[in-house]
Amino acid sequence: MSPGSLRADAERNRRQLLDAARAVFAARGLDAPLDDIARRARVGNATLYRRFPRRRDLVGAVFVEPLREVVATARAALTEQDPWRAFASHLSYLCELQSRDRALAELLTARMSEVDELDDLRDIAFDCLVELVDRARAAGAVRPDVDHADVVLILMANAGLVERIAASAPDAWRRHLSYVLDGLRPTGAPAVTTPAPRLAEPLPG
Repeated sequence: MSPGSLRADAERNRRQLLDAARAVFAARGLDAPLDDIARRARVGNATLYRRFPRRRDLVGAVFVEPLREVVATARAALTEQDPWRAFASHLSYLCELQSRDRALAELLTARMSEVDELDDLRDIAFDCLVELVDRARAAGAVRPDVDHADVVLILMANAGLVERIAASAPDAWRRHLSYVLDGLRPTGAPAVTTPAPRLAEPLPG
């Protein structure tokens, strides 16, 4: 086999691994078994560990671009002139990301000290979120006692909600977030328009 063919095979294996890891991490979180990723990518475990010797190497390769997109979206939100719309739309964006990707839900609320670039991007995204909260509070668009930590708690609660009832009510987070946003406003919150979920069975205990 020629060197060009070897390079093409190696790149194809790498892309298959990254695609598989993205899907498995999204469904099962950052602690998903690496064997499942290799199996989904249709490569041997040895190939996975040769390309990505440590879990953090794979996580970094998969999530740098998505977190760059989060940072870009946060910076774009800061250009919105209406402080409430800027804050509420960005928080909605983050919650929707969490609803689609369990691993991103974890990355948005927990620092991963072993992946420096992800930590740096997460810090930038958080700084932008802090600025969005500060702007909304200064404009009187949110209650004066709203703290940055409250927003992190909202994201953590949303991640838990999504994980528990994603299969039976995948859009329930929207209704929950509507009530949360109403609670953050000082007065005059509009009616919640997202319909209540119709659960086929009781919530897991």
